[in-house]
Amino acid sequence: MSGGQDVKALLVLADGTTFEGEAFGTVGETVGEVVFNTSMTGYQEILTDPSYKGQIVTMTYPLIGNYGVNLEDLESRRPFVEGFIVKEGSGLFSNWRSAKSLDEFLKGYGIVGIQGVDTRALTRHIRDVGAQEGVISSLDLDPRRLLEKARASPGLIGRDLVKEVTCEGIYQWHQGEWQLDSGYPIYAPEGRGPSYSVVAYDCGIKFNILRQLVSVGCSVTVVPADISSETVLDLNPDGIFLSNGPGDPEGVPYFTEAVKKLIGVKPIFGICLGHQILGLAFGGRTYKLKFGHRGANQPVMDLTTGKVEITCQNHGFAVDARSLPKEVEVTHINLNDRTIEGLQHKELPIFSVQYHPEASPGPHDASYLFKRFVQMMEEHKR
Repeated sequence: MSGGQDVKALLVLADGTTFEGEAFGTVGETVGEVVFNTSMTGYQEILTDPSYKGQIVTMTYPLIGNYGVNLEDLESRRPFVEGFIVKEGSGLFSNWRSAKSLDEFLKGYGIVGIQGVDTRALTRHIRDVGAQEGVISSLDLDPRRLLEKARASPGLIGRDLVKEVTCEGIYQWHQGEWQLDSGYPIYAPEGRGPSYSVVAYDCGIKFNILRQLVSVGCSVTVVPADISSETVLDLNPDGIFLSNGPGDPEGVPYFTEAVKKLIGVKPIFGICLGHQILGLAFGGRTYKLKFGHRGANQPVMDLTTGKVEITCQNHGFAVDARSLPKEVEVTHINLNDRTIEGLQHKELPIFSVQYHPEASPGPHDASYLFKRFVQMMEEHKR
């Protein structure tokens, strides 16, 4: 195992379930909702996905860290997970792009982790009883005190975690998709042929979403989640993108109110939290899933074509189909539990998906959706 710390650590869930292990990453203590991710690879992208703010992530794959960490696979400016749980953190790493070990990466950002945990047993427990608050500590090893801290944690319901991950101001994004021979290219809007201006609301947006938008010919302006609809429309975009983000969609009512004012004015594409916010803006409701969908292997059916896609997902809330108005139709469903994975308005140029078509990590089955957004903007301009 990695780290060489041999410092005992405990994981205590709010229902009293306790796991013993060793400190991994930073020695310390952290609290959050304990969830699991079924991806076999992609731990660096998972750690830096802002949608995990407020959560402690368990990796179901038993060996994590074997290819290290590099400077190119970050999905945001820093890790946002509250903690990290693995069966075995690899002390050796090998990859031609790797710059440091996972243990060093976690320590560099103060992320508290635990290794040596039976992650299969933990995952089965979460699956059976549901995601819940928990504490990882390598400082306080009294299970009773840690149980009290877990039970005192506020959880995700009603909390505004978006404000903790959104950008501070408006900026332009010019970076495209990674290329083997040159890394990430920088594109200037001029000289690329037809270009569509997009305003992207940053609720915790992943970098690869922005790269995908640029790669299909969009000129992208990123704005904070709390910016007004009036300010967005003053930028005169061809389309508006609503990003992923952490926590309860009902915890960011200001964002829902802004989106309501944009419906019917500009083409809109939403992903994950953006999809949920659209559901609320249409007058629907959202609810918390028992243990959520997190991984790179979730099967989704496109009801408009009958095609099945394997998708990357990370969400703990879903839109209630029964609450939606008749002018909004369900376009995608999850084949594991039949929950909504996509919506579109029957008349307006608006669609959304619950999953992550930009991947990182995960399959690229759904990357065509970015081209669909461009086609929608093109049709709306005619």
